[in-house]
Amino acid sequence: MKNEFDVVIAGGGLNGPALGLALAQAGLQVAVVDAAPERARADQGFDGRAYALALASVRLLRAIGIWDELDGQSQPITRVVARQGRSGPADPLGLFFDAAEIEEGVLGHMLEDRFLYRALMDAMNGRLSHLAATEVTGQQADPGGIDVTLSDGRVLRARLLVGADGRHSGVAARAGISRTGWDYGQTALVAALNQSRPHDGAAHQVFLPTGPLAVLPLTGARSSIVWSLDQPVAHAIAGLDDADFLAALSPHIRDIAGEISLAGPRFSYPLSLSLAERYVADRVALVGDAAHGVHPIAGQGLNLGLRDVAALAEAVVDAARNGEDIGFATTLERYQGWRRFNATAMALGMDGVNSLFSNDRPLLRLARGMGMGAVNAVPALRRGFMRQAAGLSLDPMPRLLAGKPL
Repeated sequence: MKNEFDVVIAGGGLNGPALGLALAQAGLQVAVVDAAPERARADQGFDGRAYALALASVRLLRAIGIWDELDGQSQPITRVVARQGRSGPADPLGLFFDAAEIEEGVLGHMLEDRFLYRALMDAMNGRLSHLAATEVTGQQADPGGIDVTLSDGRVLRARLLVGADGRHSGVAARAGISRTGWDYGQTALVAALNQSRPHDGAAHQVFLPTGPLAVLPLTGARSSIVWSLDQPVAHAIAGLDDADFLAALSPHIRDIAGEISLAGPRFSYPLSLSLAERYVADRVALVGDAAHGVHPIAGQGLNLGLRDVAALAEAVVDAARNGEDIGFATTLERYQGWRRFNATAMALGMDGVNSLFSNDRPLLRLARGMGMGAVNAVPALRRGFMRQAAGLSLDPMPRLLAGKPL
């Protein structure tokens, strides 16, 4: 016999469980297929991974019932500073966003991966089927639904299959969805730091000639850094021992963090842009990195994924309540029309900012500084940028991102 569901979600990272919880909360029967063993990551200690959650993403997590337990584990982001820099003090011209200028009073929250993942794993228990230590290996759509084959031999029957399985999405490939993109020739170095100078909730983006460096506040006197560098330089720095790594990093952030030490392990990963040519196919929809893998320059990867989650959940739930087929083309096109242009524009915008700032040409440097200074000097424009960074300027705004139930 086939196990039957309304929706099967391939991918048990973060976007997949968030979508599953939103759909299950609205009464749909959902299965999340997770290649990782059950509770993987949930019971581990701090590994340095953390996310900058825009305020709209926090509202979604509250709407699906998991933010209350996360609030005390998060660090509110109350200021954002973006400046050009070299070794030593950063350029005095830049963008300076203060959340006190908007009525919400906060731009977002920093949250460690282990806390978010654990909350999602705990919330799925009893609300939906979490099929761990297996993965989707086959799919076959027909007019009435889609058969989903798992690596353990089980076959699931659903009306909709969602690919939340990353940049190398097997769901997308089997559905005939091609991808476009390019390699940035950069590698991101990621680490968590202890620091002597209080961060006061400020997130910093320093545009170095070799690539952007983000310094993001964590709870206590800690920060998470994402340092994007040309690959040869990145590989050389990644190969240094901890003391030499800190010696290479410190000159760029001493005025931000003071004395620094490592608060967790270091990671590195290559950077590229990867965009699905479309987000939907016959009884298939893509969310998160399966739809758009972006540069980490503004920390928007997970936020873009959660915007997909909110839009797809709303399209599917509204269709179900109207008696429509949730896997039919008209339902899925509503989702694609809602998200594809916005996500692609954001991805290409981050690509353009990275290209514009990852050099040290004097005239460009002057123009960039003057441009940021001009934006900073106009309060209405500055507040507009802040609301966009917080995810509050989407139009139309999915209900979950507004903190409203489906």
